[in-house]
Amino acid sequence: MNKELFIQPIKKAGIITCLFLFSWAASANDWKFDADLIKAYEWVINLQPEKANELLNHYTSNKLHKIYVQTLNETLQILITEDHARFAEFDLQFKERIKYLEALTPSAESLFLLAEIHLQRGFCYLNLGQEVNAVLSIRKANQLVVDCLKKFPAFIPVKKTAGAIQVMVGSVPDKYQWFMNLLGLRGSVVTGQALLTELRNSSSSLKMEADILFFAVKGFINQQFTEAAAGINDCLKEQPGNRLLLFMGVNMLIKDARSEEALQLIQRIDGQTQGLPMHYINYLRGEVLLQKGDYVKSIEAFKKFIDVYPSISFKKDAHFKIALNYWLLNDSPNAQRYFDIAKTTGSAKAEPDRYASYQLETGSLPNKKLSKVRFCTDGGYYKEAVTHLQSISPIDLPTLKDQTEYYYRKARLAHRMGEISAAKLFYQQSIDMTKNNPWYFGANAALQLGYIAKEQKDFTNARKYFELALSFQRHEYKNSIDSKAKTELELLSPKSQS
Repeated sequence: MNKELFIQPIKKAGIITCLFLFSWAASANDWKFDADLIKAYEWVINLQPEKANELLNHYTSNKLHKIYVQTLNETLQILITEDHARFAEFDLQFKERIKYLEALTPSAESLFLLAEIHLQRGFCYLNLGQEVNAVLSIRKANQLVVDCLKKFPAFIPVKKTAGAIQVMVGSVPDKYQWFMNLLGLRGSVVTGQALLTELRNSSSSLKMEADILFFAVKGFINQQFTEAAAGINDCLKEQPGNRLLLFMGVNMLIKDARSEEALQLIQRIDGQTQGLPMHYINYLRGEVLLQKGDYVKSIEAFKKFIDVYPSISFKKDAHFKIALNYWLLNDSPNAQRYFDIAKTTGSAKAEPDRYASYQLETGSLPNKKLSKVRFCTDGGYYKEAVTHLQSISPIDLPTLKDQTEYYYRKARLAHRMGEISAAKLFYQQSIDMTKNNPWYFGANAALQLGYIAKEQKDFTNARKYFELALSFQRHEYKNSIDSKAKTELELLSPKSQS
C-alpha cells in the first residue's frame, strides 16, 4: 500500500479541520471562558500568538482552560509555519500537559482535553510529514473520545472532537478503509456533521467554532462551496477582521469560482500586518491572478510564495504554475526553464503537487487554449472563458486527450453558467471519450452528473453517476474524486435520509 496515497485524504481533511477543533467549558456540559481567557482566545484564533501569550502568561484562574488555549496557540503556529524546530519545542509542552492530565482523576474535562491534545499532535505530525506518528496520535484521540462519550454522553464539547474524527475517517477512500478498521477507526461524514450540528444548536460558547467547522466540512468535504462561503461570510459579519475567517473565506470563494471576491478578501488580509505571517496567501493570490489572466502579477505572487514559505508543500505546483504563466505569455524559454525546475522541486504529497507531478511526467506543457478556458472558468470569468472557447478550432486539438478535454471544458463552463442541459450532454461526451485512459475528465464528469442528478432529486441516477465516478481506476485526482463520490453515496443512503 502506498502510504502517501492513504495519508493524504486524512491530511487534506485534517489540516483544514484542525484549525477549529478546540472547545472550552465552565459548567459540567458547556464550557465557557471567563473574560480574560476569552480575550486571549480571540487573539489565538486571529493568528496573533504573541498577543495571546501576553495574556496567557498572567492568567491563573483556570488551569484546564489555560492548557487548552495554550495548546491551540502552539498548534496553529505549527500548522501555519510548518516549523520543525518550533514543533520540537512545543511537543515537549504537549507531553507535559498529557502527563499532567493523565495524573488527574478521569473526568469529562480531562478525557476531552487529552483527546484534543493527542488529535492536535496528530495534525502537527501530518503537517510535518511524520505519518506513522500522526496515525497513532489520531487513533489515541479516538479511543479517548469513545471513552468520554461512553462515560459522559451529555458533555457537549467532545461532540466537536468526535465529529471531526468521524468526518476525517469517513472521507478516506474505500480501498483504505480496511486499514482504518484495523486501527479501530471507523468514521462517517454524515455522523460527523450530526455531531457538529448538536454543538451548533447548543448554548455553548463553542457555537461559532462549530459553525466554522460545519461550513468547512460543507465546502471541503461535501463540495457545497456556495453554502460554505455564505456561512463563512456570516461569521465575518460578526468578526470582520478575523484573519482565520478571512483565510477560510478566500479558500471557499476560489472553490466556488468567485475569484474576484476572493481577491478582495486577500487584500483585506494584506492590510493586517500583525500576527503570524500567512505566506500561503501568496500562493492563493497567484492562483486567482492566473485565473484572471494577469500572468505577470501571478508570476510575482508565486515567486514571493516560493521565497518565503518554509515548507516544501506546494512548491512543485508553484513552479509549475509559473511555467504555465510564462507559457500563456508566449515566453517559451522561461516556461521550459520553470517546467524543468518543477520536476526536481518539492514533493508530490499535496494534491496540487501531485497533479503538477503528473503533468510534468508527460514531458510537455498543456494545451494553451484549453488552459485559458480552464482557468477563466475556474475563476468565474465566464465571458472571457466563452471567448477563448470560441477561438478553438479542430486544428488546435491534435490529440484524443485534447479533444476529450475540449468537451469537458465545454461541460464545466456550461455547468457554471447554469446551462444544465448542455452541461449534461458535454459531461457524457467526456465520459465516453475518456474510456480507460488515465485522465480525470471522465471521473469528474461522472461526479458532476451525480451532483446535477441529486440537485434534481433524481437519486437513482445520482447514485449511478457517483458509482461511475468511483469506477475510473487511473487518474491524477483519484483520491479526492473517490472521497467526494463516497461521501455523496453515504448521504444518499436510506439511513442518512431517514
